[in-house]
Amino acid sequence: MTDLNSQPLISPHRRSHWVRLRTLIWLRWVAIIGQSVAITVAHFGFGLEINIGLCLLAIGAAICFNLTAIFVYPENKRLSEREAALTLLFDLGQLSVLLFLTGGLHNPFALLVLTPVTIAATALRQRSTLTLGVSAIIIVSVLAFLHLPLVLPGGEVKALPGIFLFGFWLSIVIGVAFLSLYASRVMSEINSMSDALLATQIALDREQNLANLGGVVAAAAHELGTPLATIKLVSGELTEELEPGTELHDDAVLIRDQADRCRDILQSMGRAGKDDLQIRSAPVANVVAEAGEPHVARGKTVHYDLVPQDGNDPREPTIIRSPEVIHGLRNLIQNAVDFAREHVWVMVGWNDTHITVRIIDDGPGFPQHLLGRIGDPYVRSRRNDPKRPGYQGMGLGLFIAKTLLERSGAELSFANGADVAQPTVPHRGAVVEVSWPRGLIESVPAQALGALGENQPF
Repeated sequence: MTDLNSQPLISPHRRSHWVRLRTLIWLRWVAIIGQSVAITVAHFGFGLEINIGLCLLAIGAAICFNLTAIFVYPENKRLSEREAALTLLFDLGQLSVLLFLTGGLHNPFALLVLTPVTIAATALRQRSTLTLGVSAIIIVSVLAFLHLPLVLPGGEVKALPGIFLFGFWLSIVIGVAFLSLYASRVMSEINSMSDALLATQIALDREQNLANLGGVVAAAAHELGTPLATIKLVSGELTEELEPGTELHDDAVLIRDQADRCRDILQSMGRAGKDDLQIRSAPVANVVAEAGEPHVARGKTVHYDLVPQDGNDPREPTIIRSPEVIHGLRNLIQNAVDFAREHVWVMVGWNDTHITVRIIDDGPGFPQHLLGRIGDPYVRSRRNDPKRPGYQGMGLGLFIAKTLLERSGAELSFANGADVAQPTVPHRGAVVEVSWPRGLIESVPAQALGALGENQPF
């Protein structure tokens, strides 16, 4: 499986191919209706002397464009980056022609040049957005000086004062730049969160699929044990009764050997699956140790400590072995091992109301300016990190861990050892504390559960 931290799950280039042609066609129909109504009201309602023929010709060009797109392309057509950009450029050009015929920037509808640029900022990449934005700025700059005037019925030219015209031009230019940047930034954050949530779901599904696979294997080993034993018994009796060297005797020996082979395979597979599925709950220290097991042999020393807190029950609690808890703690321990110099401490504590896991390393700790943002998905590559040689990631590890653990009912806090004034916390590097209410995660001990129930069909 592809490393979830190595590259974005869905690249911006692929997202730019998600624009449906039918969506732009529908929006263009709305624009055509609005333009037609505005031209009709301005000419017949207010008596403005505008070239109604050329205006209808410009609107007709948009209608022809829509009809051509409807009849030529299938209904589920998705536009490429280039096709979407050219379509929006057509809309911008058609609007600029109408503005040229109806007063340029003296027309209050000139503000609509922001629409194609905003759509590009939300759906396309920066290069296409920049192209639309520069084109819009050039168009409004030309329209400020070159346009057909708006003439009132009495022959008076309707025009804005120079200072207001400049202010209107400046507001459109600033709007193009600001809205492009604003919309692009917001969509980038939304897409980053979408990628991170998808990565979290993939991680959880992977853990669950491994658990389900182990259950199927364990059930198969159990259910097939009796038929294989019967086959072995009957084949052994046939081997004793048939004359050695005959074809039937050899077949009976082969059946017995293959039954033994099936038994050995199923027993081996069953042992691999029982660890994940037959034990639905375990002591909290065992679950934490299982989560950190892949990282204990990576050159850093991982210390596990049980630190019972004040309470009436000193016995170690038994918790549910959920994939969310194991995978979330595994990511936190991995992060600590990655940045630790030599040692990582995993401290498990509990009292009457809460179960707490505290993970501490002797590394440099969290950057102070990022402490308030830890757990957000940054979704960007970090190359040649001196603290993690060869590491390339998107900052999804802590987000995945935080999301999965919060899904199990935990509360997480991030700090540095020097900022935590507690005797149980070494004044070292980063400190991550995970705390669950006992009622959300505690389970009945396995010894009290009795025999396992029937396997549920998928």
